[in-house]
Amino acid sequence: MRISDISRLSWDQVKRRKVVTALCAAGISIGCAAIIVAMSIGESAQLYIEKQMNSYLKMDEITVTANTGVKTGGESSPADLTLQDQGKLTEQKLDIMRQIQHVKAASPYRQLDYMEISTIDGLMAQNATEVIGTDLDMLTAFGNSYMQGGPSDMEGTIVLSYGATMGLVDELTRKNIQDQLNANPYDETVFQQYQNLNRVPTALYQKQIQLRMYSNDGPVLSTPLRVVGVLKKPAGVSDDQIMYDKKGYISLETAELLSIELKRGDETGDSYNSIIVKVDEQSKIEQVEKQLQKLTVSTQTNLYQKERLASEFKIIKAAALGIGVFILIIASISIVVAMTMSTYQRRRQIGIMKVLGANLGQIRNMFIVEAALFGLLGGLLGVLFSYWIVWGINALIMNLSGEQDSVIIFIPFLTIPIGMAFALATGILSGIYPAISASRTDALTAIRRD
Repeated sequence: MRISDISRLSWDQVKRRKVVTALCAAGISIGCAAIIVAMSIGESAQLYIEKQMNSYLKMDEITVTANTGVKTGGESSPADLTLQDQGKLTEQKLDIMRQIQHVKAASPYRQLDYMEISTIDGLMAQNATEVIGTDLDMLTAFGNSYMQGGPSDMEGTIVLSYGATMGLVDELTRKNIQDQLNANPYDETVFQQYQNLNRVPTALYQKQIQLRMYSNDGPVLSTPLRVVGVLKKPAGVSDDQIMYDKKGYISLETAELLSIELKRGDETGDSYNSIIVKVDEQSKIEQVEKQLQKLTVSTQTNLYQKERLASEFKIIKAAALGIGVFILIIASISIVVAMTMSTYQRRRQIGIMKVLGANLGQIRNMFIVEAALFGLLGGLLGVLFSYWIVWGINALIMNLSGEQDSVIIFIPFLTIPIGMAFALATGILSGIYPAISASRTDALTAIRRD
């Protein structure tokens, strides 16, 4: 018999034995769908967490700091001081960094301190704001967008993050809530009231604010700064998270003046505290980092977080794959039982085929092809079921979260051939024993008995 004849006979049996076909295909489809859905959930969750980590940890950015060399216990020699000067972050090095291939943006940073924001009309923030000197024109290049206003070249101006506009209250309200918290720190009602005040944003655009810091001599107030821009609230971040992310961005010139005014005494002259380098692709981080280190600087990235996350998800994906394989093993048992019963029920047919000249290999192939068809049908149904299941999960997520852009489970293309391969393999392996059993059937005995 030709392959086409074997395939036709096997397909006829699959169509004729509807109950057996339905049971076998259903078992395989459940296992196949379990594999596809489990791998899809693992892959989707990993990408979602990587996206969230990138928004918080900035895994596509490199933090560059000055390289001061190895510290020694003795006094520094003139040669040591020369080496330390080589490791400083200067305007010249910044220009070189911006020209490195795959560098999307590079911006100097100078962290002043955490300071309290107060307005001219008496409002004061309940939590401190991190004040950073930087190139204000580069804020948008690092993923920020403006809700109001924009950068300014004028001295005495500041750009606030959305979180920095939250939690400003008058002195009397602040003192009352603080007194209540001190009197009873475990009062849930008072704490909730405190949290609600922290969530309320204040319109600060084009208003004047002052920065307050505390020293040994008491509180020190800066000269008024005009708010020329307010950044947008990051997408997908709740008020409970953003109210603690308070940042105020000022120009490097303003940062130098504030340092003198607030008597910090850390003027840096022509060098910076750090430079943040944004790379166009995460895969190019290591390549760019090696180029940066040639400038005698220290570098740091959060890329190890992604590697650790990937290793953890490998375990999750392997466990999910194991669950699907276990279900397929259970399904394979049902196929073996069903096809073994089919062998006994079709003894007369097998006997006639042998009498007509069919050899053992052809009979075995017929049963194996029949089992493979069970696997193919089960795999196709499994793919269909997996899409229905993922659609249901996505609908449930959107209903529970109330957001249309919530984390969405998707089916990667690679999981479909993997699921189909397992389904086909299950069908073929399950058909081997019934096929061998059928080929050993004695033709004359089978015809006489029937």
